[in-house]
Amino acid sequence: MAIHPTAVVEDGARIDPSCTIGPLAFVGAAVTLGPGCVVGPHGVVTGRTTLGAGNRIFSHAVIGEIPQDLKYGGEPTETVIGDRNTFREFATVHAGTVQDRGVTRIGSGGLFMAGSHVAHDCVVGDGAIIANGVALGGHVVLEDHVHFGGLSAAHQFTRVGRLAFVGGMTGVAMDVAPYCTVNGARAELAGLNVVGLQRAGMDEAAIGRVKQVFKLFFRSNLQAAEALAQIEAELGGAPEVAHFVAFVRASRRGITR
Repeated sequence: MAIHPTAVVEDGARIDPSCTIGPLAFVGAAVTLGPGCVVGPHGVVTGRTTLGAGNRIFSHAVIGEIPQDLKYGGEPTETVIGDRNTFREFATVHAGTVQDRGVTRIGSGGLFMAGSHVAHDCVVGDGAIIANGVALGGHVVLEDHVHFGGLSAAHQFTRVGRLAFVGGMTGVAMDVAPYCTVNGARAELAGLNVVGLQRAGMDEAAIGRVKQVFKLFFRSNLQAAEALAQIEAELGGAPEVAHFVAFVRASRRGITR
């Protein structure tokens, strides 16, 4: 284990011997660091925080601090992070609250660029790319492989479906359906994230079905319930279609159009 002599590692921290902790870094007593984690100079991992393998915390990033929620009263809430995530300079991830699930959860393989923020009780799936200055409000849910452009933001309790793309400087105030792209000061539907679908390995047949779903739901004159019923009748056997339908039906804030 490589721990710089100026780092502070509190008694009780569980740190795999393969970890590296840099100059003036801080690791709290209730932290667990999995194999191969690196906490860079001035990096902070605190609170009841668990990180899997191969995570990298750059300078001045803060992981697991208490939530910025006036209702928070010191309850023992958590932050749980998977494997191979990168948190660049000044990125912040805050613990959950008892008003929700009590844990902020991040999957694996994510990139959280400089100055980005993941608030309390968020759930972020695998493969997220969260660009510089992005702010995710409390209770936000991002499914797998969601990308946020720089300086964009998501309102509390919004959901963003898998393989969706949020353009730079976009404010997400309603749910973003899977596979879609949104842009604008208040997010508006811009189209399908076809490039993202291709990069994710979705074949042409599946992409074709997604295009049909998009046209039926967003471009027809059908009411939402009617469109979903027609989508299920014509295309409902495919997993990418079923996921879209389930996401829309579970929406509480409404879908960005």
